[in-house]
This record gives sequence, C-alpha cells and structure tokens, in this order.
Amino acid sequence: MRHKIRGRKLNRSTAHRKALGRNLFRELITHHRIITTPEKAKHYKSFAEKLITLSKEKNLHNVRRAMAQVPDKTVIKKLFDEIGPHFKDRPGGYTRIVRLAKNRLGDNGGRAIWELVGLDKTVTTEGDE
Repeated sequence: MRHKIRGRKLNRSTAHRKALGRNLFRELITHHRIITTPEKAKHYKSFAEKLITLSKEKNLHNVRRAMAQVPDKTVIKKLFDEIGPHFKDRPGGYTRIVRLAKNRLGDNGGRAIWELVGLDKTVTTEGDE
C-alpha cells in the first residue's frame, strides 16, 4: 500500500531524481522556458515554486537554503536578483505547464512547455533526460 507516500519515482534512483530536479530547475531559471515531459514538469513544479517563494526575500539564510537545494552560484544569483523581485507581489503560481500536441519523435513520450509566468524568452529543447 502507498499510504502517505508522496511524489513520483520517474523510473530513477533517488540520487538521479534529485539531480534531474536540480538540472531542470537550473535550466528553467536560466532560459525561463523549457520543453520537457508533463510528468517531470508536474513533479518538479512544487520544488521550483518553493525556491521562487524563498527568493522573494533576499537574506543570508534564504540564500543558504537555496544553495543547499541547488548548488550553483550563478543560478542562485539570478534567482535572487532577477526572478525573486519580479514575483514580489505575486502570492504563488509562478510557473505554467502547457502540453504540446505532438509527442517526442524517438519514444512517443508526451511533451510540455514549462515556463515562468510573465517572463518570456526563447524555448530550449530538452537534452537526453
């Protein structure tokens, strides 16, 4: 039975899931919009939303908490200097998931655009995930 067991396994080990979440978040912050599978986007949406909420107030404690989750100084700097202030007055719902009509060519997997609301940039495609 799966009582009170939260989240998806995504057919990966724990370390692989953590690394995948960090990498997806890093690309989302860098490019503001990525193409991935709907399952990955839905699974890591809460992770991204929590870090963006954390970045709305820049202090040493919040920066260190974010660095513990995503140890990349350039991403954390951009998160706290650009993205956090942009969403300062927004109470939540910082990301949007839009499903795409055509599936992936190789394995017929679903595709979705995962983007930051109100920030427009070019779409980058996913690599080997």
